[in-house]
Amino acid sequence: MTSIQTAGRRWSLPNILTYGRVAAVPVVAGLLFWPEEFWFRWAALGVFSIAAITDFFDGYLARMWSQQSMMGRMLDPIADKLLVAACLLMLVADGQIRGLSMWAAIIILCREMLVSGMREFLAELRVGLPVSAVAKWKTTLQLVALGFLIVGPAGETVLPGTVTIGLTLLWCAALLTLYTGWDYMKAGLKYVED
Repeated sequence: MTSIQTAGRRWSLPNILTYGRVAAVPVVAGLLFWPEEFWFRWAALGVFSIAAITDFFDGYLARMWSQQSMMGRMLDPIADKLLVAACLLMLVADGQIRGLSMWAAIIILCREMLVSGMREFLAELRVGLPVSAVAKWKTTLQLVALGFLIVGPAGETVLPGTVTIGLTLLWCAALLTLYTGWDYMKAGLKYVED
């Protein structure tokens, strides 16, 4: 592949959507820095929602238009993890996620680090660790839970119970996270030698 073709793939629409998701991370985190400002909560939800939607479309468009690239394969899961981790940290910092619910956040963050480490290890062995269908549902559930928690108290004025719904979905996502983490761990351990 020529350098022009490689550069073209780097700036394909699917990759641009992924770059946008990475760029959304500090914007959402910045908006959540002022948790008592209701309009900032709605703005954070808007930016987060657009970023979450691009998570579906970047991969879908890359496959549909045959525009898969190494950059996209590398950056897509990183963008997902950055978005989820930044939101969880900001929501814990502002007290939206507290008490026992912090364990759900810890489970999610630990699993993401575990799978990232496993993928890095297996990449050296030239072994792929494909994303399972359950893992895709896990990601979707995480994003929906975070959406409810991001809007938080501002959402209570429109839909009473918004925070409770978000925390319940976060725990459901954490349970799926445990399941998929164990699934990936079993798949990866087959390649570990003593």
